[in-house]
Amino acid sequence: MTACRTRAAVALTCTGIAVAFAACTSTPASGPDNPGAGRGRGGAAPPVPVTVGEVAHKAMPLEVRAIGSVEPSLSVAIRAQVTGVLTSVNFTEGGDVSEGQVLFTLDPRPLESAVKQAEANLQRDIAQVANAREQAKRIGELAQRGIATREQVDTSRATVAALEGTLGADEAAVENARVQLEYATIKAPTAGRTGALIVHPGNLIRANDMTPLVVINQLTPIRVVFAVPEAQLATVKRYMAEGDVPVDAVVPNDPKPAAGRITFIDNTVDQTTGTIKVKGTFLNIDHRLWPGQYVNVVVKLATDPNALVVETLAIQTGPEGSYVYVVKPDQTVEFRPVQVGRVVGTESIVASGLTAGETVVTDGHLRLVPGSRIARKENLTKVSP
Repeated sequence: MTACRTRAAVALTCTGIAVAFAACTSTPASGPDNPGAGRGRGGAAPPVPVTVGEVAHKAMPLEVRAIGSVEPSLSVAIRAQVTGVLTSVNFTEGGDVSEGQVLFTLDPRPLESAVKQAEANLQRDIAQVANAREQAKRIGELAQRGIATREQVDTSRATVAALEGTLGADEAAVENARVQLEYATIKAPTAGRTGALIVHPGNLIRANDMTPLVVINQLTPIRVVFAVPEAQLATVKRYMAEGDVPVDAVVPNDPKPAAGRITFIDNTVDQTTGTIKVKGTFLNIDHRLWPGQYVNVVVKLATDPNALVVETLAIQTGPEGSYVYVVKPDQTVEFRPVQVGRVVGTESIVASGLTAGETVVTDGHLRLVPGSRIARKENLTKVSP
């Protein structure tokens, strides 16, 4: 009886082991690490849904992109050159002014008095010079008759020379007083847009004060300053030697770029950043560019008429560099290493690894391995012309 119970226990144990072994050897769940898993009755893995794009030849620009800041082509800080009370402001704050337009007027009365005083001193010294000349003439005549001495003749001539020197100083004083009077009327040295008005009529204005009365910025034309990597300096200089190099400035939230040209390259590379300062000049007739504004800069150097282009979404990066998945005629994918020349917008120029007309995967890479079968989620997309 005991032997029968032992045989039954052994049979049950073997049955349990067989069931456990069958469970361990069942088909694993499908996933990206096991592309062969999840097979149906026919043994084929389900296709991976992807979107695709086509490789094509296309004319592509050779561009340099950077972030730039707008600055006025000319900025003038207006300061008074004489001290006086401000009597009038003859422009609208923040408005446009023309060259030579009267901006401020100071009280001219003290300066007018200084002019009159200098002119009076000049007239007095003119009379004294005339008198000294007559005296020198009479003494010279007396000396010829032996009445006056040689010493008296020399003294009279020295007096005339000294008074003539004083007369020259008086004339300079009159001219200086007149210039000071002109400074009471402050004019715009250039055309442009005025900034915030610092003073108002009735304020005492001091000569050469540190704070300017107003700042005038010239907006037409205007300049955009940006930095170019030193590795691209030789290319930019080469194209500048051949003629004007166009540059576009794109204002945020404004789809239409402003067109200009490069007019300045700095003479020193910034060693801390490895870049060099470049400036582009824009006509800015419509005042779309404003000083202090940040813009996206695109320097258009040349155009490659037959570049091999693919959507940038198709380019993936792995341990060994860039690669794409190429769709073969049987709707399976092939792993293909590629070399990317440069990126322009949403498209990449491929230097090697692809040929025109091939189809590549643009979305759905995470579930792909070489040889995976695909199902297109949408119609084939092509590179925009």
